[in-house]
Amino acid sequence: MRTLQNRQHHTMSSTISNWAVIPAAGSGSRMATDVPKQYLQINGKTILEHTIERLLGHPKIDGIVVAIAADDERWDSLQIKSNKPIIKTLGGKERCHSVKNALYELTRHGKDRDWVLVHDAARPCLRHADLDKLFAQLSDHMVGGLLAYPVKDTMKRSDEKQRVIETVDRNRLWHALTPQMFRLHLLRDALNNAISDGFLVTDEASAVEHAGYQPKLVEGRADNIKITTPEDLALAEFYLSRLGNQKSGNQ
Repeated sequence: MRTLQNRQHHTMSSTISNWAVIPAAGSGSRMATDVPKQYLQINGKTILEHTIERLLGHPKIDGIVVAIAADDERWDSLQIKSNKPIIKTLGGKERCHSVKNALYELTRHGKDRDWVLVHDAARPCLRHADLDKLFAQLSDHMVGGLLAYPVKDTMKRSDEKQRVIETVDRNRLWHALTPQMFRLHLLRDALNNAISDGFLVTDEASAVEHAGYQPKLVEGRADNIKITTPEDLALAEFYLSRLGNQKSGNQ
């Protein structure tokens, strides 16, 4: 695994780079395990290894920044084969703080106009075809956007006792996914301002929205699941087995 700690040749290039950022400092308490969920194993690899390899395996991803916890003792044992730069930085209290730290670290290595694709550590089933769609639809976009898929089920709103108080119109409702893709300078400033304002940052797009922008929704696949509960592990294993070593555009 090639880990960078110092400024690299990427800063000397005049071309626009595409960087991935993975906040991986969480504990994953809902998994009911002492091991942080990103370090649970599927098919002999940790979830985090699968996720990093999915991103670095795409030809348009130039490098990656991973934000890990200060007491993380598992990172150094990962086996990731890539000639692309992997930059380690310190995570924060919440996801938004980890992303913020990663963006400031990336400022030392990248350029303000570089694209940043923030992806959940626990989404190892990302398909390259979805990354292709992001690049195709956002490379010339003024703001950026995110993978998402339309809500198909009937949506209910409840009260505090879990009693239905409203059926919500699902028209134009979307499930937000990751990666979420924005220019480095725009996302860095939007996230910093949102945190300073005390705004609840649920994802990177919400910070960009708080800054007054309208990110674009790019329809992705529903199998780009986030592993949150023990039941998700078996589903992720199934999806990863289907991906296998496919080389097609649907990978």
